Amino acid sequence: MIIAEVVRSGFVESVHHGSVAVLTGQSRGDVLSPIFPRSSNKPMQTVGMLRAGLVPRDGADLALISGSHYGEPFHARRVREILEGAGLTVADLRCPAALPIAEKDRDDWVRSGGGPERVLMNCSGKHAGMLATCAANDWPLETYLDPKHPLQVAIAEAVADLAGEPVAATGVDGCGAPVLAVSLTGLARAFQRLVEAEPGSAERRVADEMRAHPELVAGTGADDTVLMGAVPGLLAKGGAEGVVAAAVPGAGAIAIKVDDGGMRARTPVLLDELRRLGVTVPVMTELVLGGGEPVGEVRAVR
Repeated sequence: MIIAEVVRSGFVESVHHGSVAVLTGQSRGDVLSPIFPRSSNKPMQTVGMLRAGLVPRDGADLALISGSHYGEPFHARRVREILEGAGLTVADLRCPAALPIAEKDRDDWVRSGGGPERVLMNCSGKHAGMLATCAANDWPLETYLDPKHPLQVAIAEAVADLAGEPVAATGVDGCGAPVLAVSLTGLARAFQRLVEAEPGSAERRVADEMRAHPELVAGTGADDTVLMGAVPGLLAKGGAEGVVAAAVPGAGAIAIKVDDGGMRARTPVLLDELRRLGVTVPVMTELVLGGGEPVGEVRAVR
C-alpha cells in the first residue's frame, strides 16, 4: 500500500509503498511477514551482548554499540577506546573499511590524506561491542561473525526473545555481521520492551543510554539524533532499505518498512505516525529540490 508520496511543484510524481506496524494504533500493510530490519536490530543485538557478559567502560558505550555512527572524530575515538578497554585494536575489526558518512568530516579526512578505514565504518561500534563481548568470555575473535559462534547464538536468542517470535531467517548484513529477520510487529514489540523494561535491566540500559547520547547513535544532524534529542523518552533507530523503528513509553511503538528500500520516505511516515499517537515531534521536512531551491516535499499518506 502507498505510505508516502513525492510532491514536486504541487504534482505527485512518485509514491512509496510499504507497511507500518503500530502496537497501540492502526497498522497498515503486511506487518506479520519477516523482514531484515538491518541496523534497526542493533539495540536488540546490544541487549544480547549485555546478557552474554559485555561490561561497557561507561554507559555511553552502549549508545555507540547500538548505533550507526557517522564517522565523526568522537565516534572513531570511542570505538578505539572500547577496543583498547578489551585489550584489542582496530586490527581485530572485521567490518569493511569506509569513509565517514558526515560530509564535512569525510572531506576533511580525505583532504588530510586519509582513506577508508574499518574504524570509520558506521557499524564499527557494534563490531567493537561484539569483540569486547568475546574478550569478556574468552571466545574466539577471528570468527565472531559466524552465525554459529557463541556470541551470535546469544544475540539471536535475545532478538527472538525481545521480538516475541522466532528468527525467521539469517543473512549477512552490509557490515558482514549476521542480520536476523523478524516481522515489523516483532520489531515494534521489541522497541516497546526496551523503553518499558525495568530500570537497570539490559533492555532499559540500552534504551536509556541511546536516549541520553543520541549523537552517538547516528551523528550531527541525523534524523535519529535529532528526533531523540527533541522528543523526551523517544527511542528511534533507523536501518538500511527503508526501515525505522521507534517507541515512546506510554504512547506506543512503531516499525516501518518502505518496500522499495527508499530512505527518504522513512522519517515523514514515522513523524506522521508519532503525531497520531499524540507525540509532539519537531518539524523535519524531506525536501524536493528544483534549481537548487525547495519546490516540494516527501509526505506521508494514508
